[in-house]
Amino acid sequence: MKVHETATAHQAWDERWSDAAIRAEWEDPDPYVKDISSKTYEKGARTALDLGCGVGRHALYLASIGYQVSTIDASTTGIDQKRTCAETAGFKMNFDVAPMTELPYEDVSFDYVLSWNVIYHGDATVVGKSISEIRRVLKPGGIYQGSMLSKRHNHFGQGVEVSPNTWSHDVGDPEKAHPHFYTNAGELIAMFEGFEIFKLYDIEQDEPEDWHWYLHAERL
Repeated sequence: MKVHETATAHQAWDERWSDAAIRAEWEDPDPYVKDISSKTYEKGARTALDLGCGVGRHALYLASIGYQVSTIDASTTGIDQKRTCAETAGFKMNFDVAPMTELPYEDVSFDYVLSWNVIYHGDATVVGKSISEIRRVLKPGGIYQGSMLSKRHNHFGQGVEVSPNTWSHDVGDPEKAHPHFYTNAGELIAMFEGFEIFKLYDIEQDEPEDWHWYLHAERL
């Protein structure tokens, strides 16, 4: 498959973000994101990118603690919803619609990049290009925080394998019908060449067997 043929999850999220009930489920920032982003700010980081921002739960938090925030998503509906929320809260931030494999920013633009439950929506090529773009836009010494799907996840090996370690699932959820890339610790560390990994946890995110890697790393 070509890159653009596997990076298609935003099509489902575009529809989901139009539903107020679904948006309400994604209003609260993740505690781990709050912890790392606030500590990074305390150490002097000021510019932040929320890559795959959805309706903006993390972008709004980042702005609330003082970051100059840029946001990007391939879902226009999510961006529109986030813009409305930011304006209501009185926060100024940048809004961009673009794929995660082609970030529209200059090299070394950000002190902190967050990509939460995002870049694993594709095959190994999509994930690799996304990581390369993240490293490109981070300043040396900048912090990356993100999550990836673990091979311990209960959906690994289920559905249709569209590419090595990449599965699409038919589980009654349109978002799950798109490609999802799974990795183990060794493979993940190799993909993040050019970063020093500070913390790497394999965590049951929302429910039993919903295993995700939580990653905190510095751009070398």
